[in-house]
Amino acid sequence: MANPNIVNVSSILGETGGLDLTDTNSTVLLSNAASSGNIMKVNFVSACNDSVSSANITLTWTTGADGGGTGYKIVNNLAITANTSLVILDRASSLYLKEGNSLTATASAGNAFHVVVSYEIIS
Repeated sequence: MANPNIVNVSSILGETGGLDLTDTNSTVLLSNAASSGNIMKVNFVSACNDSVSSANITLTWTTGADGGGTGYKIVNNLAITANTSLVILDRASSLYLKEGNSLTATASAGNAFHVVVSYEIIS
């Protein structure tokens, strides 16, 4: 089931997760396994730069559940000043992760960002 029908759902589970981007490698924030039978609705993504200097963040939607596959940037090298938080995605601009899709983040500096993701698992 690559794209579950969200009209006749059996459950909607709200979830929130956080992640510390400790290095400059692409990090999977949220992943929907290829055979999950679910679709994930991402309602909110924020990034908090808790370092002492400005840093950049890139948020990417990918066609691979492991962060691989084709990537499409939501924001690219978005500068966030030190000690500042920014909402990157909110409910007005939510997106869906079908089976096999993921959301990744890349930081220009390690240990600069805390990222919070709020989403719904729909099945």
